[in-house]
Amino acid sequence: MRSRAFPADRLCRLGRAVVCLVCLGVGRGGGGEPAQAQTSGDGAADFGATFLLVPVGGRAAALGQAAIADGGSSEAAFWNPAGLALMEHGEVAAHHAKTFISSNTALSAYFRVSRVGIVGVSAYLVDYGSQEVTIPGGPTSGKFSPKNVLLLASYATRVGSKLGFGVNYKLIQFRQDCSGDCRLFPSVVGTTHGIDVGLQFGRKDSPLRFGVAVRHAGFRLQLEDSDQADPLPTRLEFGVVYRVLIPPPSLDAQPLDARVLLDIENRWGEFHDPRARIGVELGYLDLIRLRTGYAFIDSETRGPSVGLGVRFGRLSVDFSRVFYDSSNFDEPVYISLRAGI
Repeated sequence: MRSRAFPADRLCRLGRAVVCLVCLGVGRGGGGEPAQAQTSGDGAADFGATFLLVPVGGRAAALGQAAIADGGSSEAAFWNPAGLALMEHGEVAAHHAKTFISSNTALSAYFRVSRVGIVGVSAYLVDYGSQEVTIPGGPTSGKFSPKNVLLLASYATRVGSKLGFGVNYKLIQFRQDCSGDCRLFPSVVGTTHGIDVGLQFGRKDSPLRFGVAVRHAGFRLQLEDSDQADPLPTRLEFGVVYRVLIPPPSLDAQPLDARVLLDIENRWGEFHDPRARIGVELGYLDLIRLRTGYAFIDSETRGPSVGLGVRFGRLSVDFSRVFYDSSNFDEPVYISLRAGI
């Protein structure tokens, strides 16, 4: 593999943006750990576009990233597109997260089309900030700004009363924009394409619902030639949601409901070492939801999470905080705003 005339050349060339930034000193903690710390599962640095494994959405993040059998909102597009089929009306949403190494923002718009199902699009930006380029012994000569971009188009529908099907088309891009003297860090763009395909079995109000999804399947991420292309971090995931009503203290009160969610994640083609994610939710109607979870993943981001969801008419707000078992990195906060249309 040919080398380039700038530091961290191999990682930058392959589009591993998180690893590249850490090697350059933009991240915290040094070494290669943060590449895995922001993603789930082991061996994240062996893949391109690992930003796809970073959680999106305040609800899923609060539930320990257990979302494969969940649905009913546009957030499902980032987990299992079959969950979109449970939406009762259209929705626009904005998701934001501040992690130890990036600022992540997603915008979504999904619509229910009569006799067709749910259709919509999302745009997701992972911004690693800007870094000044300084020639040793000289002044600042330029600035480079690495980013990951995801454009997503989704379709979901119900097949009968219990089966839901969904699919995403994904345009995935790594880009490094440079201004000024860019001889050390030239501008570079790598683009590839992928899909997600998912199924869910069970009605929205069913006490038990199952889900399965193949996520991040597609072509390798290539910046120069095919010998330097990295595979996408394809995952096969299974999920289940169990829901139970808790009797109210008086006959004139509404019951509480509790949900337990469990996901099992496998790297595609390597099914011998699965990872589990579990979440628990307690709610009163759709007005307020208390959430917690734990991601049993083999990375620095293994650990618990808590969150809160509130609803005002058709406006919903979801907030979550993740607590890493490791204290090496700042712990992220997630917030989502969703409005029914």
